[in-house]
Amino acid sequence: MKRALKKLKQRLKHIFKPFDRVNRLGMKMMIFTLLIIVASDVLTFTSTIVIGFVTDGAADISTVIGSVGASILIGAIMAFFVTNTILKPLSSLTKATRRVRNGDYSVKVDENDFLTRHTLKELQRLISDFNIMTEELANTELFRNDFVSNFSHEFKTPLSSISGFARQLCEGDLSKEQQREFSRIILEEAEYLSSLTANTQLLTSLDNKGIIADKKPYSLDEQLRNCMLSLEPVWSEKKIELNMSEVDEATLYFNEQLMSHVWHNLFDNALKFTPNGGSIDVSMKQDGEWITVVISDSGCGISEEALEHIFEKFYQADRSHASKGNGLGLPLVKKIVELSGGKVAVSSELGKGTTFTVTLPAYSIRTA
Repeated sequence: MKRALKKLKQRLKHIFKPFDRVNRLGMKMMIFTLLIIVASDVLTFTSTIVIGFVTDGAADISTVIGSVGASILIGAIMAFFVTNTILKPLSSLTKATRRVRNGDYSVKVDENDFLTRHTLKELQRLISDFNIMTEELANTELFRNDFVSNFSHEFKTPLSSISGFARQLCEGDLSKEQQREFSRIILEEAEYLSSLTANTQLLTSLDNKGIIADKKPYSLDEQLRNCMLSLEPVWSEKKIELNMSEVDEATLYFNEQLMSHVWHNLFDNALKFTPNGGSIDVSMKQDGEWITVVISDSGCGISEEALEHIFEKFYQADRSHASKGNGLGLPLVKKIVELSGGKVAVSSELGKGTTFTVTLPAYSIRTA
């Protein structure tokens, strides 16, 4: 019995399957068609009655045929007007789609056109979504071209340097001091390329991630101290005064290894742009559900113009490239902080230093 009912249900489902394709757009088109047919029939009936009244019921066949023809003509005109009102925006959308297929992402369908504004709501939404899509595609294409251009430039310069110095080493006739210097330069450029590649790969990976794995609660204050300790050779050599006395205990729920990139980049920048004998202050406070980390240095500072762009990929405020960097550190910082549910801000004054403020969600049972 159950098997028979199941077969009957499947057969009925198969019979009524074509009706699943009926949607609101199809229903509205059907209603429009019915209205046109009804209007034509009403006109025919009315014309017949009027002609019969005028001729005292003696309407001949030719007169009736004429009234039917007139109603058909009027119905055709009505159908033409209705279908054009509905389908002209669809035709514009089809032409625009064809241009997008050919690589033109600048195309837009006019949403303020009279027929578009008075067409079906479903078609209006489709046109609006199409315009949003083409705008996103145009931005993506622009970003891709810009990214490839910047990456190629950043990769080409150190590669040329490595090639040039390696050629001189192969040719010989160099003193031991020159050999050491050229080898040092090649090593630095190779490390730069390695860092550039790793940062690019990580940033690209994060751009495509919606969920961060391997999250766990850990001591954020301990991570800050360990990260600064790993850079001890740099701040010791430059005799920089380091103050971390105001780092309170705090627990963060996030990927510990990923967050270490944030502190390494921010500490490295602070050390890089702080002159010998300068100072760096690091503080951390927890206020309710939020943790605030502030990193201040007494370095050269950043201009107002540069502050607007420092989180852009490959942007470097130091146009002279006197300080080695690939312009991906701060974009990486911003991306990781945002993925953690926090935010990062920066303030700076030329000649006085720079302050980065990172706000992160504190760990709680709800967070986990």
